[in-house]
Amino acid sequence: MRRLLTLASLTVLAACATPRGAPTAPPPSPPVQPPPAATTPPPAATTAAQLGVSAGPVLATLPGWTDADLKPAVEAFRKSCRAVTRRTDASGLTQAADWADACAAAPSGAADPRAFFETHFTAVTVGSGTGLNTGYFEPELVGSRTPSAVHAVPIYRRPSDLIEVDLGLFSDNLKGRRIRGRVKGQELVLYHDRGAIEDGALAGRGLELAYAADPYELFFLHIQGSGRLRLPDGSVMRIGYDGQNGREYLGIGRALRERNILPPGGASMDGILAWLRANPEEGRALMRENKSYIFFKELTGEGPLGALNMALTPEYSVAADPMFVPLGAPLWIDTTIPEPVAATASAAGPNGAAPARPAAVGPDRASPARPAAYRMTPFRRLMVAQDTGGAIKGPNRFDLFWGAGERARKVAGGLSSQGRATLLLPKAAAARLLSGGAQARP
Repeated sequence: MRRLLTLASLTVLAACATPRGAPTAPPPSPPVQPPPAATTPPPAATTAAQLGVSAGPVLATLPGWTDADLKPAVEAFRKSCRAVTRRTDASGLTQAADWADACAAAPSGAADPRAFFETHFTAVTVGSGTGLNTGYFEPELVGSRTPSAVHAVPIYRRPSDLIEVDLGLFSDNLKGRRIRGRVKGQELVLYHDRGAIEDGALAGRGLELAYAADPYELFFLHIQGSGRLRLPDGSVMRIGYDGQNGREYLGIGRALRERNILPPGGASMDGILAWLRANPEEGRALMRENKSYIFFKELTGEGPLGALNMALTPEYSVAADPMFVPLGAPLWIDTTIPEPVAATASAAGPNGAAPARPAAVGPDRASPARPAAYRMTPFRRLMVAQDTGGAIKGPNRFDLFWGAGERARKVAGGLSSQGRATLLLPKAAAARLLSGGAQARP
């Protein structure tokens, strides 16, 4: 930013040359300062193309690359090919045709996965390449397909009056931006928020997909975006994300910490659940401050499904901001993860009970403190960007998917680490971006 130099005021010391008792002339007025020039800060980059990419390392030189198991990443990428060769890349880094060669070779890529990626991709870095990594998983709840005294909390399908608008159709400056709402008269208005829906805004419309037994567990299922229902007969019903009401998200764990309701380190999933149940009125009001509401659909095949409408691969799929990473692109993630270790006397709870489990910290999650019974270990893996999340915004912000089960819950719950990401782009796209030199910027 430019700095304006202030001119010194000139003071005339007339008193020294004036006879004693004679009136003195007032000093001349200082020069009038011109108003400071108006400055407009440069707009923040909203896409990877605006932020700029730089040439990354040769893949074979990445720490851990030569020892990594790349076969699952080939399969995960192959699943993405149907989407990447057809959809518009909101990040501005690739064109659909750029993926053709890699996708054509993907079916046979598992035979020599290292050669596959080294032949068809070039490593680049978006911005600084560093950012926050968190994790998410697939939880399991007690539920039913029909309501009962035990299963009384509805899980809703996507309503037909929920409208999603692609703002990019109206302005090039809004490409990649979408809003959701409903039509009221001749206007598009905000959709019902969490409080209105819980009060019955959708009741009587036949939208009930299933019913949960615990409203608090269901609240956390909304945060995760997909999960499993354990039905009364012992079978499992898998449900997945099918839309969101477009309203703002509030991380209640962070709110509880900021309001000094829970102590530092106390905002684990179990800690939050315990507080909600002990304070039902305050808890209900707090949950309603999170106006975001998720709609679900039943999944009958593989799952859960990510943003590309394909099954995610545990420990190889990652959620990213599509404005900064082409969905379907491979990513080399270099970070640390909390591996759970056996509980010790110091880590155990009262009467030797296991310590409270950590909160899930996936796409719409604030990260809790890491439990003591964890050991941070290096994690270097080739993953594929196949999902998105409401809180996964900006460059190099990633949410790693860990699947289902107790280990997945624990690792995802404790993961909140800085990491470095290397993006793998098809060679044609990378050559186009880097043709002006080592760095591509607008």
